[in-house]
Amino acid sequence: MVRLTLDLVAKTANQKNKKEENITQYLKKITHLNFSNKNIDVIDDLSLCKNLSVLYLYDNNISQIDNLSFATNLTHLYLQNNCISCIENLKSLRKLEKLYLGGNYIAVVECLEGLEKLRELHIESQRLPLGEKLLFDPRTLQSLANSLSILNISNNNIDEIKDLETLENLTQLIAVDNQLLHVKDLELLLNRLPKLWKMDLNGNPVCLKPKYRDRLILISKSLESLDGKEIKEVERQFLMNWKASKDAKKDVKQKNMLWVTSAPSSKSDFESTHQRIPGYYGTPQKADREA
Repeated sequence: MVRLTLDLVAKTANQKNKKEENITQYLKKITHLNFSNKNIDVIDDLSLCKNLSVLYLYDNNISQIDNLSFATNLTHLYLQNNCISCIENLKSLRKLEKLYLGGNYIAVVECLEGLEKLRELHIESQRLPLGEKLLFDPRTLQSLANSLSILNISNNNIDEIKDLETLENLTQLIAVDNQLLHVKDLELLLNRLPKLWKMDLNGNPVCLKPKYRDRLILISKSLESLDGKEIKEVERQFLMNWKASKDAKKDVKQKNMLWVTSAPSSKSDFESTHQRIPGYYGTPQKADREA
């Protein structure tokens, strides 16, 4: 068991501090700390590190996010591959732009309200109980609607992503190796994400559906990369022309069917139709013949 304390930081700082200044002054100036893969299980009081902007704590044994409220200048936080089961105690990190939480035990994306500058959220490969999937708190999604640009939710047993339509400024969505099944659901989502230019869904059952790629390219004008493959303009134009031709043929067919259904269906119908028009197909009267 290893606690991340100021003393531990100071020992590392002494090795790097070549200037003649006391440790307190140095700690106040630190902007980057890297304690990845150090068997750390507890984050202690690091409040002297006021200017900390990047903190690397991945590949440790941390079970709880704690004692980071001092880090109001933090922009990057790396906590992947720990033992974290709950997202908490991050509301003070108003400048946080990138949050890495992959490879933990998190079941719900929550408690990120107030992080108005968060641009990237990486929460892939959570170690969830068999049969469970990653869930999203609507309040958190709503709070991230204006800021979040990149979202990685790969390998989390997710079978539907309708809730993500709230993230209207999303530009990249990585959701490989999940359980997404319906192309229609993806079409509806893409209609609500006008800035999305990259989407990777490799390893989902939906990728095997007929015309899967064609349908998504047609529904989204902003999409430039799908499943790691670039969408070239010539490909999109071909699909648009093909769809226009198909729609035109369908329109003609519908008009023909409408004409057929509205036309008289038998001789008696034909005669009864025209008998309604006086003197048009009737037998001439005697007076008319004499005239």
